[in-house]
Amino acid sequence: MFSSLAKGRSVVKNFLRAQDTESTMNAFRTLGVAIDDRRDTLLIDGRGLHGLTEAPDVIDCRNSGTTIRLISGVLAGNPFFSVLTGDESLRSRPMGRVIKPLRLMGADIGARSEDRYPPLAIRGGRLTGITYEMPIASAQVKSSVILAGLYAEGETVVVEPARSRDHTERMLPAFGADIVVDGLAVRVRPGSELLARETEVPGDFSSAAFFIIAALITPGSEILARNVGMNPTRTGLLQALGKMGAGVTILNRREVSGEPVADILCRGGAHLRATDIAGEDIPALIDEFPVLCVAAAYAEGTTTIRGAGELRVKESDRIKSMATELGKMGASVEEFPDGLSITGTGRLRGAVVESHGDHRIAMSMAVAGLAAQGSTTINGAAAVGISFPAFFDTIRRLTA
Repeated sequence: MFSSLAKGRSVVKNFLRAQDTESTMNAFRTLGVAIDDRRDTLLIDGRGLHGLTEAPDVIDCRNSGTTIRLISGVLAGNPFFSVLTGDESLRSRPMGRVIKPLRLMGADIGARSEDRYPPLAIRGGRLTGITYEMPIASAQVKSSVILAGLYAEGETVVVEPARSRDHTERMLPAFGADIVVDGLAVRVRPGSELLARETEVPGDFSSAAFFIIAALITPGSEILARNVGMNPTRTGLLQALGKMGAGVTILNRREVSGEPVADILCRGGAHLRATDIAGEDIPALIDEFPVLCVAAAYAEGTTTIRGAGELRVKESDRIKSMATELGKMGASVEEFPDGLSITGTGRLRGAVVESHGDHRIAMSMAVAGLAAQGSTTINGAAAVGISFPAFFDTIRRLTA
């Protein structure tokens, strides 16, 4: 996204090959950006903040909430008409949280079902900077407003109730944007042109998390995950696992393209113990919730996770999905409106489970099945392609 909005040719190395990132790439192609896709490396000829052109058709964001919410902030500031849609799952995800601040900035934006769900229609134009206090910590909403702030007249300030992922405010200044982080507030001053640069993408912590848990719950296992992004707004799972007594060691800490990176060594056999996860812990492990539930099912005692109501409006209702599917495998689970409690049984049993069309549910149930007694069948397993198409190939390689 940022390379597309920068002037000149940017190079993106270690590109994550997945349906969501391809959705973003294709969206910007329809807006006139030339992208030379060389598999792990992209060459992107950016058009500058004001060089995008009107798409000739509806922009299909497929399953990517990140794509549709962030690009809304960009399109709100561009003087043409756009329509954004996605697959059945994305068309049921709430968009009012993005529409509200963009309208406060002067955007002409609407959605179906009284501005709740995609498709979105945006007639871009002049925006005015605002100070927006977010009711819920959300990196997607924050990033959308930051991007709109690049086009606005005057300063835009976004204030979060808790720190969410900060990749946007880390990366945009490297492209030349005038952005200042002050505690939980992010200040955006318009007027700076973005300039092309080279970026190396760290390994995705959320993808590594499945193998971290797989190793921990399988006695005798050892996995070294190399070059993993260790952004502190992303690694709440490691803090939770530390409280559970997991055998995780962080090695070779360094920085890559402005992001902290390390290797993660995981050894199975440690006796996991239950823990409590509170609402303030959730933003830093929001995507790892499903696989953390798997670890809890193998831990001694009752793990309680609360303050996670946001998980009900992800690709699936992840609270309900994990409670249902782990229950099929013999886990003792109690569901709450904003979370659940899991009493570890020490061993799950194989079962036929559903992905609910959710990539993280599919991968979490695969991890649960690895350590379970008997065979596990995952219906809808193809959903892993949304973020990690090589997941099952990697599982086969590790368990050969």
